[in-house]
Amino acid sequence: MPLPFPRRRSRLPYYLELSASLVARLLYRVRSSGLEHFPREGGVLLLCNHISYVDVIVLQLACPRPIRFVAYHGLRRTPFLNWCFEISGCIGISAQQPREGLRAAAAALQAGEVVGLCPEGHISRTGQLMQLQRGFEVIARQAGAPVLAASIDGVWGSVFSFAGNKYLWKSPRLLPTPVFIAFGRPVPAAAATVAWARRELLDLGERAFHERPALRRHLGRECVRMLTRHPRRVAVVDRTTERRVLTCSQLYAAAAVLGRRIRATVPERRVGIVLPPGIGGFIANLAVVAAGKVPVNLNFTAGRAALEASMRIGGVGTVLSATVMREKVPGFPWPERTLDLKSEIEAAGGKRAMVPWMLAALLLPNQWCAGLLGLPREGDGEEAGLLFTSGSSGEPKGVVLTHRNILANCAQVSSLSVMPETCTLLGCLPIFHSFGFLATLWYPMMRGCAVVTVPSPLDTRRIIDAIAAEGVTVMLGAPTFIRPVLKKAKPAELRSLDLVVTGAERLPEDLHRGFLENFHLEILQGYGLTETTPVANINQPDPPLVFSTNEHQPGKRAGSVGRLMPGLTARIIDPETRADLPLTATGLLLLRGANVFGGYLDDPAKTAAAFQDGWFVTGDLGRFDDDGFLYIEGRPSRFSKIGGEMVPHGTVEQAIERVMGWENGETPTVFVSGVPDVAKGEALVLLTTREVSLEDLRSRLAASGVPNLWVPKIIQRVEKIPMLGTGKTDLKACRDLVLQVAG
Repeated sequence: MPLPFPRRRSRLPYYLELSASLVARLLYRVRSSGLEHFPREGGVLLLCNHISYVDVIVLQLACPRPIRFVAYHGLRRTPFLNWCFEISGCIGISAQQPREGLRAAAAALQAGEVVGLCPEGHISRTGQLMQLQRGFEVIARQAGAPVLAASIDGVWGSVFSFAGNKYLWKSPRLLPTPVFIAFGRPVPAAAATVAWARRELLDLGERAFHERPALRRHLGRECVRMLTRHPRRVAVVDRTTERRVLTCSQLYAAAAVLGRRIRATVPERRVGIVLPPGIGGFIANLAVVAAGKVPVNLNFTAGRAALEASMRIGGVGTVLSATVMREKVPGFPWPERTLDLKSEIEAAGGKRAMVPWMLAALLLPNQWCAGLLGLPREGDGEEAGLLFTSGSSGEPKGVVLTHRNILANCAQVSSLSVMPETCTLLGCLPIFHSFGFLATLWYPMMRGCAVVTVPSPLDTRRIIDAIAAEGVTVMLGAPTFIRPVLKKAKPAELRSLDLVVTGAERLPEDLHRGFLENFHLEILQGYGLTETTPVANINQPDPPLVFSTNEHQPGKRAGSVGRLMPGLTARIIDPETRADLPLTATGLLLLRGANVFGGYLDDPAKTAAAFQDGWFVTGDLGRFDDDGFLYIEGRPSRFSKIGGEMVPHGTVEQAIERVMGWENGETPTVFVSGVPDVAKGEALVLLTTREVSLEDLRSRLAASGVPNLWVPKIIQRVEKIPMLGTGKTDLKACRDLVLQVAG
């Protein structure tokens, strides 16, 4: 973009400035926004995130004024870096005498220079924004200079970043790396606090992430390119009945043949899919996208009324399934046009028709293979998938996910160390659930990971056998599905596992502790919603220390759901007044980012209710700590106001389980909700699968220091706590039970 004012020379000699600029421009294609707000003259303190060793170079390429960077003084011990310090005029700050460096930076600002520093204090080895130090506040106030933030996006993953848990030893990029830098607006020194800087850097990071060229691409085309880039690689190992293996070229060929038939015979824009995770699910979804249509994976565990409503809302007149599935779910409202997947492939020519496509995958460039299917280069904001909410707190809603949404979330997950390209995933999550739809379907096709599929997350023995036999390294699932593995698996059977990642519901402490003690595996908890495609936060392993100068950086924190995914930003607001709160306060969580959906299908009223000034209202209460880790406290609907005090149902449930010494089985043992009460506004009702008297529970809770207001007034024993097919508690069904108990 054209600069708003003439660029001035840097502090380097002219020949060095010219040489460095030419080399940097060969390696990086830097674009920026917000430079119209950059002060033309006078001292400016410039803050930026620190995710690579070349941050200072790309920032100087974008900035119209020369920057004096503040850096760790210990780097001068290296002769080359010491020379760079001297010739560029860097300001060194030492751990022994930090005040001298702070004063030098303030003096440079008072002299009218631009001073740049990274408030994190060290390079991020997680790819996420770390804890911010307060040194910049001191510098700004001493100098009385305005402060401006900038966020760099695009250099994580390069050889100069710690992506993949290593520096330098990565394949260099052949083309110039696209880098985008978003500059903010300057604020007075008095307003430049750590809280302001974190919000500003997150907001600017979200803006910069949106500018990635890759997010404009077409999901189907990107998957086909990856499959045909490694045609002989195993894509899916299906352990539904007998073990079947599908290579990348076979998946491409089957999807191409079926996609052409769908394009010619299915008139509707959206095609329903009723299949478990497995070879059929992969082929059906890719074929529908290759046909230029939208896959709608239907929740066959939902009630008939919900399914009929989903198909009506989505305009689904054709469903792809299998004869075995029709026999297993006879209560499903099968439409007249229900197609058998295997029969459709055979009608399109079967294996004979697949041979030319397999040869194309082996012989032709991957771009040509995508072109043969007529897949466009851009998908961007077009609909790529339709999912329906689980209905845990109400009727299902159609969540429209675009190509940009899915590509963004895949890129976000890929940037972390939880699911590398070399991993082997266990795919047992249903693909009608957002977690399974992304993490065990589209993400592996995008990244080239192998997937070992088991048709049901409830088939614990088959899951354990699959892990042991296939060398699975990453297991994903809800705590409800993972708990039986803890009880039935032997340590030797899970020896291949490196990571266990859980979401969809709160991770119980006893489950986390049990996996750590029995298998020496720490379960990493994440957070997301269907509307965020779904991953919004996730804990990841602590990055290793590779240099003596490295400091410990936490990638995970107990009790939290991890940091925000790169390119995502957040707000915390008061649930009642909707006023902004500090990120560290407990309030209603709002999110914004490229992976956040744009609205519900044909439902402007619910869409409007889901957003506030462009921010998605998650419906969850949460807070962040100073390191950026998010803690989910519950939902407003899962709080009761008793005697003027907000009582969290989830915390009460945890307290009851703790004092009674109860451990969850395959389903929860307790559920707490509130009902109207004349005396105190609301009263708590406990549903439990265990026998317990009100007097015993009250005395135990009191002995453990639980407030009297938190003690349930009514206890009702039930056979089981209602659950959804996704592994979540069915809040709507539980609420109906509570109302029945209360009369």
